[in-house]
Amino acid sequence: MITVTGATGKLGRLAVEALLERGVPAERIVAAVRTPDKAADLAERGVQVRRADYDAPDTLASALAGTRRLLFISGSEVGRRVPQHRNVVEAAVAAGVELIAYTGILNCDTTRMTLAEEHRATEAVIRESGLPYAFLRNGWYFENYTENLAPALESGALVGAAGDGRIAAAARADYAAAAAAVLTEDGHAGKIYELGGDASFTMAELAAELSRQTGREIVYRNLSEEEYAKALVSAGLPEPYAKALADSDTGVARGDLTTDSGHLRALIGRPTTSLADAVAAALKD
Repeated sequence: MITVTGATGKLGRLAVEALLERGVPAERIVAAVRTPDKAADLAERGVQVRRADYDAPDTLASALAGTRRLLFISGSEVGRRVPQHRNVVEAAVAAGVELIAYTGILNCDTTRMTLAEEHRATEAVIRESGLPYAFLRNGWYFENYTENLAPALESGALVGAAGDGRIAAAARADYAAAAAAVLTEDGHAGKIYELGGDASFTMAELAAELSRQTGREIVYRNLSEEEYAKALVSAGLPEPYAKALADSDTGVARGDLTTDSGHLRALIGRPTTSLADAVAAALKD
């Protein structure tokens, strides 16, 4: 039995699809979700749907029953994730899970980004549990940028605080395919994978690619971390989240979100999605 937590999220759904594509029978996949109704489409395809709330340990015990391998997708509630994640790990230990694959953040050991703190703490909890593990340290998703291009297309400018830092991004589907490989193949226990795209880019290069494909001039406007956080708040983001994103951009400027490990390409057995293809797909949608 392979269980995917957060299976109605954007990455979780893709991970379930990737498992099915690799030939895992639907009845051997558990979609562990907070709101089972949102996974009705998966249930119709034969996937087992079980309620799993990171804040409710009793639901985690039943959700993970019989699980052999677990894709543990990190929670989205920044600031609350360590106790939530500890609940999942304790349930995995009780269930006798044979491998826990945790989705963290690229360069978790060395980055000074605030978003990495909870990931480092979770990795420590997993190590201390004694469970066999694989750490899937995901880089940025292309979708972090391409899902919200409208403001840039309207104003003619991308804004951020990333400077000339390079970003080894890949598509969510690439990361999902890597997770499915780890869950369905042997030999991944104890491995740490620094996952990122084959070719990195700067925000200025992203702006140039948008210009090339739209035929419009789009520039990158670099702000200070404080200025960028204020801009995000003005756009409607909660202040704590805005500050975290601005801090992440400062991390990009330091080089925290790039890698030449080649781990993602090796796991999925093909080149990762290119910047040009990611932009083209976004503009098509």
